[in-house]
Amino acid sequence: MSREILQLAEALASEKNVDAEVVFQALEFALSSAAKKKADREHMDVRVQINRDTGEYQTFRRWLIVADEDYTYPDIEKTIEEIQEEIPGTTIQIGEYYEEQLPNEGFGRQAAQTAKQIILQRIRDAEREQNLNEFLAVKEDIVTGTVKRVERHGIIVEIIAGKLDALIPRDQTIPRENFRSGDRIRALFLRVDEIGNTGRKQVILSRTSGDFLAKLYANEVPEISDGMLEIRAVARDPGQRAKVAVKANDQRIDPQGTCIGVRGSRVNAVSNELSGERIDVVLWSPEPAQFVMGALSPAEVSRIVIDEEKHAVDVIVSEDQLALAIGRGGQNVRLASELTGWQLNIMTSAEADKRNAAEDAAIRTLFVSHLNVDEETADILVQEGFATLEEVAYVPAAELLAIEGFDEEIVDMLRNRARDAILTIAITAEEKLGEVSDDMRSLEGVDADMLLKLAEAGITTRDDLAELSVDELIEITSVNEETAKAVILTAREHWFTEDK
Repeated sequence: MSREILQLAEALASEKNVDAEVVFQALEFALSSAAKKKADREHMDVRVQINRDTGEYQTFRRWLIVADEDYTYPDIEKTIEEIQEEIPGTTIQIGEYYEEQLPNEGFGRQAAQTAKQIILQRIRDAEREQNLNEFLAVKEDIVTGTVKRVERHGIIVEIIAGKLDALIPRDQTIPRENFRSGDRIRALFLRVDEIGNTGRKQVILSRTSGDFLAKLYANEVPEISDGMLEIRAVARDPGQRAKVAVKANDQRIDPQGTCIGVRGSRVNAVSNELSGERIDVVLWSPEPAQFVMGALSPAEVSRIVIDEEKHAVDVIVSEDQLALAIGRGGQNVRLASELTGWQLNIMTSAEADKRNAAEDAAIRTLFVSHLNVDEETADILVQEGFATLEEVAYVPAAELLAIEGFDEEIVDMLRNRARDAILTIAITAEEKLGEVSDDMRSLEGVDADMLLKLAEAGITTRDDLAELSVDELIEITSVNEETAKAVILTAREHWFTEDK
């Protein structure tokens, strides 16, 4: 039998052109499978060791040594206590294997066939791994292949003829695109995924990534490859519309004109590859105001107001430009926001004036109430750009003295009253915060500023917060709609868990 095994190993290694070690491992697996089948215990752990020189082999059944609390599978596990009862004085440790030798099973035709199947599978796996490594070594960003088949979960693409397939998942395909078997297709190399627990790997491609559009442009515009021009940002609504921010590193180049091409030749070439996706080429700028105005094209912007703290921009447009600035279904402003990285709030001049008037009125009321001044004095402060008590209290006195009609006596009075008011408000806030329940304090998404505003509005428990509408929370705290929705959903979570 030992000589037969050596002869079989040599024959299989030669026939399949694989290393002898691969054959020996396959034979060991086949023999262990035969032993488990003979014992009618498919779940037991069997190890076969073949001597590579003589062909003789031994069969062992083995158990993993585990702690009592981890003991689950009697067929393949034993505890320390069990082993010590069976073999007093043993020094075996948790994590090691205890083995018992079994009679060898004869190497019949079925075992040989099993070994051949294993070897063939390992050869296929090795070839697949080699093909994958060759593909990765080329380091291609844009991959061209042939559609092999279209499945529910995505498109299978042959990227190395007869050797390597890739997958474009359904969420990485452009909506309403139709491909058939045999069609040529281009996509961006995204990543390599593991397929379940098989150990096999799958190349993943994308046609919706912003990088795909950028790489297509790099192929069409040699100035990008030469470093004279660069794409700084991309925002896409795949298959419908995209915005690309470009910057020239050579002042002699017109970045927008270069990317558009003569009669739109370059932008059309990229658009055609993306199922007619309409592409706006935007001039990138380090100045947020300039960048935002360009990103909202073709809409014309009247003026903008930047809030650095909230990383938001109020964009004011004329009435006839409002629909264009927002776009169908909010597409234009959404893409512009994604491109620039700023939250954009579009409004008309009338809406902006109305909001500004409301804000001025609120500040005026604040000054009248806490500085104990008349409306005329409060209005002067508002017109001079003062918006908070802190500004009145702590700006250099010279700024207040520069206001017409303000002398040192008035300035000192205003500064002292502002400081007293700040202290009083802080003490009141501490008292209000003391009324807030612990479960509301620890709620995710609720920061100290929001907590104070809620407490001042009488919202002191998690249930109080959960009962608010999104609009009510926005009105109280001035957070954006997305944040308001998230906070309210979090506040309501315990309602559903309690119902269960």
